Amino acid sequence: MKRSPVPSLAARAALALAAAMTLASAARAQDMPDGSDLARRAVHVCAACHGEGGRSASGAYPSLAGQPAQYTARQLMDFRAQQRAETDSKAYMWGVSALLDDATIQSLAGYYAAQTPPAGRSKAPPAVLRTGQRLFEEGMPARGVRACASCHGDKAEGAAGFPRLAGQHAGYLLRQMQVFSTSLRPHGVLMKAEVAGMTPGQMRAVAAYLQSL
Repeated sequence: MKRSPVPSLAARAALALAAAMTLASAARAQDMPDGSDLARRAVHVCAACHGEGGRSASGAYPSLAGQPAQYTARQLMDFRAQQRAETDSKAYMWGVSALLDDATIQSLAGYYAAQTPPAGRSKAPPAVLRTGQRLFEEGMPARGVRACASCHGDKAEGAAGFPRLAGQHAGYLLRQMQVFSTSLRPHGVLMKAEVAGMTPGQMRAVAAYLQSL
């Protein structure tokens, strides 16, 4: 007797979202994104990893609250097109995003942009935070590294296609900086040049500082 194959993470993700579509929403209508019923159901699936209102409690998953809508929509479309391929998220995100049409993606992006971002927090030593702040505000011109603030905003609040970094999990930010040096995030062309001039210690310092904002 043959065993049934174990569903892949992508398949389980798709099943999870499909199941959520059949459930009645317990949240108030005003707390849900505008648009389709699918978008309202998808929020519940997203919350399993990204937290209620997009405020993630785990460094394994980024907070989505307060992210510019344009940026969030671009990432969801990249996952749907299987262009973002980080090994720690592609299986699940490819499965979920495959069920989202453009209108639903825009609804989700708008919903998370309107949510209150998480408060800054960090346990990093003061010296590390000072190093991170200096890199964020000034960059390293001699090594071709621009100030992070020049694209992400003076308070790392993000704008348009540039993500909000303030209050984001340091561990997540560090992993993304490491991924930018590979081919797994093809739309991160600008960041490839920035991280090329940074040491692992400098990346950790910037990530710690950003989480503290």
